[in-house]
Amino acid sequence: MMTIKKSAPKKAAAKKVAVPKQNHKKSKRVLTQAEGPQCFWTTNGLIIANLIELRDAFEKMENDVFTHHVTEKKNDFADWVKYVLGDTELAEKMLAANKVKKAHTVVVSRLKIYDI
Repeated sequence: MMTIKKSAPKKAAAKKVAVPKQNHKKSKRVLTQAEGPQCFWTTNGLIIANLIELRDAFEKMENDVFTHHVTEKKNDFADWVKYVLGDTELAEKMLAANKVKKAHTVVVSRLKIYDI
């Protein structure tokens, strides 16, 4: 007598299901808030605690106040942004901003990466 070998039942092929792609936004940086003695104190008495306040200060800042803090040898704003707020890239760009209007533009552009 002859034995008939049965083949294993065929497995159903896995169906590929289209999974909708998720819209992944790049996570934005959290805005740093300086407190107390870490705030930036301008020569005219204005106290600045974050980049939004710096942007707003640049909008209204008189040239003599700006040039007190920014000279050929120093840039107090860039130093504060780097060492207190921790934004080295913005600080580097601010070093090239020798006019208050340019400094304002640089800060406005940089604020786009922050979650505000």
